[in-house]
Amino acid sequence: MKHEWRKKEKNVYLPKTKPELITIPEFQFVTISGKGNPNDAFFADYITALYAVSYTIKMNLKKLDTKPNNYIDWTVYPLEGVWDISDLAKQNFNGKLNKNDLVFELMIRQPDFISREFFNDMLEVAKKKKPVPLLDKVEFKTITEGRCIQMMHIGSYDSEPASFDKMEAFAESQNLIRKSKMHREIYISDFRKVPQDKLKTTLRFQLDN
Repeated sequence: MKHEWRKKEKNVYLPKTKPELITIPEFQFVTISGKGNPNDAFFADYITALYAVSYTIKMNLKKLDTKPNNYIDWTVYPLEGVWDISDLAKQNFNGKLNKNDLVFELMIRQPDFISREFFNDMLEVAKKKKPVPLLDKVEFKTITEGRCIQMMHIGSYDSEPASFDKMEAFAESQNLIRKSKMHREIYISDFRKVPQDKLKTTLRFQLDN
């Protein structure tokens, strides 16, 4: 039986369209970091590198005669991005976002039975079989978000501030403090196939515990 995150982990990936509290445990990811405007052509190379590694991991595991303990086939997890602005931009911030100032870490979650050693092996396989740009920048990380507020945003990425306003108002109503302006976006919809006004993006920010 395949692990389907849309069915098994709805609370993590498919919240309602209103703010809610959630505690996110330790997960492991393949990640890649960069900076700049995500609307520029370079950004696609970062996404391509992550998917190249993620699918190399998944497909090679299926072929192994001896599989890791607790192995189960899975649907590849959605693309996620943690977003901030550069330190220099923070010093000169005037309330208006310049997308050229963005810094990001994109990632795709991996099942718990994937080891760092196996990731390293599969990264080398990907480099040989799928020599896409930026594979040298892909890393394997364990991340714990802890207590967060999240909600489902429906609409274009440029309209996300309205949802963040709701999330911050909810935090204030619960006497909770947002840890930083850094936030996470989980891309439930494929922006290449879904109209902007129907895009689904899970928004999340950490709380100062």
